[in-house]
Amino acid sequence: MTTPFPTVQTTPAPAVLVVDDDEAIREMLAAVLSRDGLSVTTAADGVEAVAAFAAQRHAVVLMDVRMPRMTGLQALAEIRKLDRSTAVILMTAFAEVGSAVQAIKDGAFDYVIKPFDIAEIQLQVGRALQMRRMRDDIATLHRELSSSYHTDRILTASPRMSELLQTIAKVAKSNATVLVTGESGTGKELVAAAIHYNSPRNAGPFVKVNCAAVPEGLLESEFFGHEKGAFTGAQARRRGRFEQAEHGTLFLDEIGDISPSLQVKLLRVLQEREFERVGGTELVRTDVRVVVATNRNLEEMVRQGLFRQDLYFRLNVVTLKTVPLRERPEDIRLLATHFLQRFAAENRIEVGGIDEQAMERLLAYRWPGNIRELSNAMERAVVMSTGAMIVAEDLPEQIAGRVDDADPVAGIEASASVAGGGALREQVSRFEARVVAEALARNDGNRMKTALELGISRRSLLYKLQEYAIS
Repeated sequence: MTTPFPTVQTTPAPAVLVVDDDEAIREMLAAVLSRDGLSVTTAADGVEAVAAFAAQRHAVVLMDVRMPRMTGLQALAEIRKLDRSTAVILMTAFAEVGSAVQAIKDGAFDYVIKPFDIAEIQLQVGRALQMRRMRDDIATLHRELSSSYHTDRILTASPRMSELLQTIAKVAKSNATVLVTGESGTGKELVAAAIHYNSPRNAGPFVKVNCAAVPEGLLESEFFGHEKGAFTGAQARRRGRFEQAEHGTLFLDEIGDISPSLQVKLLRVLQEREFERVGGTELVRTDVRVVVATNRNLEEMVRQGLFRQDLYFRLNVVTLKTVPLRERPEDIRLLATHFLQRFAAENRIEVGGIDEQAMERLLAYRWPGNIRELSNAMERAVVMSTGAMIVAEDLPEQIAGRVDDADPVAGIEASASVAGGGALREQVSRFEARVVAEALARNDGNRMKTALELGISRRSLLYKLQEYAIS
């Protein structure tokens, strides 16, 4: 028997578990989320929730805190034993916000306060699913890059970087010397590694030398090695980097920093494929593919007589230019999330993601230090974080911006602190409470709209509501 229509393969709807001892709330949330295209399971308490989660891993768990038999906080701990990647959103009464904040430190994704806005629930579930998809996309991209370029360290969604990767794949098949140019922190070493691991020499060593980091007097020995007794302290023969890289690739970073005398010797090696160790007379043959990199303008250095023209032509067989991070903004979100996951794992810190206000700061910043600066910024943010999400305050000051730009309320507090005096601080607090309460009233109690109007994060607003007992 044939079917009238062909079978269509579709992506399964994301699974959401709704947990609440109030049947009306369960049914209402299940209906709303089902209309959003989600697959919804319900449970009446923590015990049922853990059992349902053990039977099926859910992408998101939306759970009340106060329930019979097992509370939401207890169920959170059990669910995280089964799967730490699931986003758990807690629903709590205003008086229990402190417990919810502690739960975020223990791994919850976020919380909402009852009575909640349906739009707020939909927004939080959407954010959790977006974070899950981002993690899955990064894992997929890792696998694709590993199979295509033999490296899992070049992450990009940029068309310009994709073109560079395609060029790398072509260049890698040859033995041609490659010059990699670009600003500091743009990944020149990763380009060199991709060339090596995508080449016929990938079974050989990949040897790196930072020419700017080695004292000038020792750089020749670093390149070519030395014989015993060649200079004070040379107690035995030493193989240089050219010999260590035999049948592989030698990467010379910051090539513009080598002295004129060493430029002559490097030129000879590239032309003749032979050299002598320092203090020796024996010719050593070499079979090495050379990749060099610099953030300096070698053409201008040639014009100024600082770099040999013949060496420049020998190095400049193929030139690859890396792309500054500010010219590939589509990669900022991808790379920031990658670094977040990496440093959270290294430091054993539970951080679920980056909130939108912090991400906006990352996207707006110019990144003069490029990917290296982004990596450092995310490492600091992970170490400084106190919740389940990275917030703007966790970022370095030059990225997060001035306090009063990021949070007008915090700016008022800072002014009061500088001015000093308990009476002034009390006056400012009363003014602040009135501003928050009036904004909440103008927005009919909608906390998301109120936070947007005040120019602060939703979490900051919730702290202020709790602090000033505004209901």
